[in-house]
Amino acid sequence: MAPLTSIPSRRKEPEPGVCNKPPDFLSPAGNQVLGPALGSVVTLNCTAWVVSAPYCPLPSVQWLKDDLPLGNESHYDLHEDSWVKANLSEVLVSSVLGVNLTRAKDYGTFTCSVQNTSSSSFLLRRAGPAGHLAAVLASLLVLLALLLAALLYVKCRLSVQLWYQDVYGEVEMNDGKLYDAYVSYSDSPEDRKFVNFILKPQLERRRGYKLFLDDRDLLPRAEPSADLLVNLSRCRRLIVVLSEAFLGRPWCSHSFREGLCRLLELTRRPIFITFEGQRRDTAAHPALHLLRQHRHLVTLLRWRPGSVTPSSDFWKELQLALPRKVQYRAMEGDPQTQLQDDKDPMLIVQARVPEGRTLDAELDPDPEGDLGVRGPVFGEPPALPPASGVSLGEGRGSEMDVSDLGSRNYSARVDFYCLVSKDDV
Repeated sequence: MAPLTSIPSRRKEPEPGVCNKPPDFLSPAGNQVLGPALGSVVTLNCTAWVVSAPYCPLPSVQWLKDDLPLGNESHYDLHEDSWVKANLSEVLVSSVLGVNLTRAKDYGTFTCSVQNTSSSSFLLRRAGPAGHLAAVLASLLVLLALLLAALLYVKCRLSVQLWYQDVYGEVEMNDGKLYDAYVSYSDSPEDRKFVNFILKPQLERRRGYKLFLDDRDLLPRAEPSADLLVNLSRCRRLIVVLSEAFLGRPWCSHSFREGLCRLLELTRRPIFITFEGQRRDTAAHPALHLLRQHRHLVTLLRWRPGSVTPSSDFWKELQLALPRKVQYRAMEGDPQTQLQDDKDPMLIVQARVPEGRTLDAELDPDPEGDLGVRGPVFGEPPALPPASGVSLGEGRGSEMDVSDLGSRNYSARVDFYCLVSKDDV
């Protein structure tokens, strides 16, 4: 196609039906909405095919802004051009308008009109905030939610696990075990104080566990002793206090690996308690290094200065490693002496028995226990025998002399079950 410079005039009048045919717009294909930023330069391209005939006038392009003719302002740059086909049937007209957006009023609707018969428009809107702002805000919200979830997991994971264990955990009952845990520690003053004044009161009084304490060597010889096998078989878990005195034993340095292998055969996932702030040579002990390598087989807990708090993570992790405790229905009076044949007036003077119940030794299914009435070890609980004996009702007086007891209440006699020997003091 050759540039169209001029078309010779014709003597005949144009044919209205041919010359008024609407142009075919190539750009824009339809009305467009643009959002350029303030201070930018936007280019509007208006290109269309126009029908041409010997009697048709030359095609023309006119630009309007908000339905008003475009003025000759300095921030507008207009370029126009046209091409004609070889057979003179159509003319390609092109008009490119450059708009310099320096002011807010430079935005608006720009209309491209060809021969005043057809038009196409560009709507320029001022761009708001960056288009990726919403994506950035959404990413920040997701990151914040993940951080909050991670924080809640770190702070509350042990509490959630304890709740799940208390509700859905395995109940280890009727298994023939008499104790919940076997506690092994060294016969040193520090270890005795830790076990008798911290570990035992916390587990037995506050948590309701029953412990078997043994300050002898756990596996001092090549083969475990008969007493050790019997004691471990009566306990559901094993707790070993790995203090400096315990790790200082000769067998613990030379044959701890063999002892650990035998412990894994004798008990279910043993629990080892280490202490923070030990000497460097103790912290690098081969036994501790071996336990760190076998974390998937044992439970390794660390006692820190803040672990003495009952709500610390140490006690929660220890409770997760111990058997699930079943909550028994509360009973009137002292649960340690209820339905037991205890003639001590200090224990029964103010304890009340429900009406129709008696203090009979045969009603206690676990006479050796010290945590109240427990379920039987095997089978269903036996049927309660008919009420017999002397009932301590309000209408009957006691035959024992209680004049020296005063008004003291001994129904919650917890101190009688935490006696300390002279050696411990």
